[in-house]
Amino acid sequence: MKKTALLLVILTFLALAPVFDYRVAFFYYMMFWVVMASSLNLIFGLTGYLPFGYVVFYGIGSYATAFAWSTFGVNIFMAILFGGLSAAIMAMLFSPTLRLKGVYFAIVNSSCALTVKTIISSMPDEWLGGSAGYNLSKIYDPETAYYAMLLLMIVTLYIAYHITRSRLGIALKSIKQDRTAAEVLGIDTVRARLRIWIIAAFLPGLAGGLDAWYTSVVDPETAFSMLITAKSVLYGMFGGFSTVTGPVLGAVSMYTLDDVIWGLFPMFDAFLIGLVMLLLILYLPKGLVGELLYKYPKFRQDLR
Repeated sequence: MKKTALLLVILTFLALAPVFDYRVAFFYYMMFWVVMASSLNLIFGLTGYLPFGYVVFYGIGSYATAFAWSTFGVNIFMAILFGGLSAAIMAMLFSPTLRLKGVYFAIVNSSCALTVKTIISSMPDEWLGGSAGYNLSKIYDPETAYYAMLLLMIVTLYIAYHITRSRLGIALKSIKQDRTAAEVLGIDTVRARLRIWIIAAFLPGLAGGLDAWYTSVVDPETAFSMLITAKSVLYGMFGGFSTVTGPVLGAVSMYTLDDVIWGLFPMFDAFLIGLVMLLLILYLPKGLVGELLYKYPKFRQDLR
């Protein structure tokens, strides 16, 4: 009951931020990073696959949304849905990489993202906007995009909560621990990994489409910036993967710190990411929530 009340208070506060014009951009990107970190948690936290090229789904979502709206004139919400579906299709095309393990999967996935970025950047200007990208200023509506991101965050957290407690979530955790043993128990490891891979791509695809609408600008450098992957990993790692609350706490706390550092020392933003990631690996490998669950098992029900 207390958790439900706290959740309602937080959601009400976020819903009222645009009404009072209180740090709207800050809360928008805080919700954005919650979506990205929680989506990454679905594939990395549950299966152990770390996609260094995760930004490709965000980038494809941004470009597909801009393309659908500018070329066919479809409704922006339908264009964003098209962006999410395009990211899911891209995940299916990349699915053979799931046969790889560990660092091999991470490197190949990163190479795939760079390849997609290079192809889009090399396109003629009349195709996908070329190197200049798209301008969506005619549909610029940051307030509506803000509420759409709030809805996407709620949906993402609901999906994460449901999956971690479903048969699929249990199967994925089993695969992460020992894939051979999971197969012996009758778990279809290929199908389970493919399902979560597509879901983990669909959500950032939607986030990319929403961000294109919010900023009204889409270009290869920002849409496929590896910093998006780095921050998604860092924020989720700081809170703790494999839990629902970990990526949320990590995104909120680290984005707040990142915003302060960026305001005071903009040149140290990338340095901060590297330093925090190093400290996490050395001293908090399980993340904040993971360490709390390890040391205080009585909080397991509340923090998961």
